[in-house]
Amino acid sequence: MSDRVVAVLSGGLSHERDVSLRSGRRLSAALRDQGLTVEEWDTDSELLTRLRDQRPDAVVVALHGGEGENGSVQTVLEMLGIPFVGSTSQSCRRAFDKPTAKAELARAGLSTPDWVVLPHGTFRELGAQYVLDAMTDRLGLPMMLKPDQGGSALGAQVVRSAGQLPAAMVNCLAYGETVLAEQFVSGVEVAVTVVDGANGPEALPAVEIVPESGVYDYTARYTAGLTDFYAPARLTEDSAKAVGELAVQAHRLLGLRDISRTDAVISSDGTVNFLEVNLSPGLTETSSLPMAVEAAGRSLGEVFSELIERSVNRG
Repeated sequence: MSDRVVAVLSGGLSHERDVSLRSGRRLSAALRDQGLTVEEWDTDSELLTRLRDQRPDAVVVALHGGEGENGSVQTVLEMLGIPFVGSTSQSCRRAFDKPTAKAELARAGLSTPDWVVLPHGTFRELGAQYVLDAMTDRLGLPMMLKPDQGGSALGAQVVRSAGQLPAAMVNCLAYGETVLAEQFVSGVEVAVTVVDGANGPEALPAVEIVPESGVYDYTARYTAGLTDFYAPARLTEDSAKAVGELAVQAHRLLGLRDISRTDAVISSDGTVNFLEVNLSPGLTETSSLPMAVEAAGRSLGEVFSELIERSVNRG
């Protein structure tokens, strides 16, 4: 392993650039602690030239949102034949689109909040207020609005009254052209990391998320002190098992590889509700994946160095 040269891709041009840079720096430091030679590369117009000229032994994609999770960068790596940690381009495309992932898991019998998906044009063409009224009639209040793609809760907002809906819709559409509106489900919010190992995908201990504001939005995610985390989550044995099984099912059903993170809510009746899956989970000081790794008695560098070796071995 000590002679491996690994390129960590971070940055990029998505709304999540700053978070990605923080993730990339932390991961790079963890991998260097494992004895690997690590290059930190921003994802810009020079990337293709660097990949061709320097050809690292493996790449770890620490990009969040946009090209880093929608399959674009993965397609480039596949075309160049460079091993990389993470899901294939095809699986990325399927899982990155939240409504597609929800529909696929719902067809398999997994519980997920009822939802509707509407592009920006629908509000212009059919009359915004009429569409908003129909959404409220269908989903009720409160409801959750979020862009159909992307992460870090950018543009996500809980709407508790009809008067809040127009402004929340404008905010959501600032981060994408299509809105995913979900029935809001209250309960215990958890994030479950899944890591592929010798015996298949394994769920690490769930991390319970308790934001001070009651909503796990961008500010609550990345501002230290605004959210309390419990790793492992304060769950009954049955609930802990159920959320782990849900995350592994999502990982398998969506054809994911190496590592993923599933976000879910456990409602008061014990139902585990799938919210979304993340293909390139955050690795910052306030991110749940490093907490889950630590709760499992492992280190970030150890987990990712093993995944790097798996990627090299599969070619």
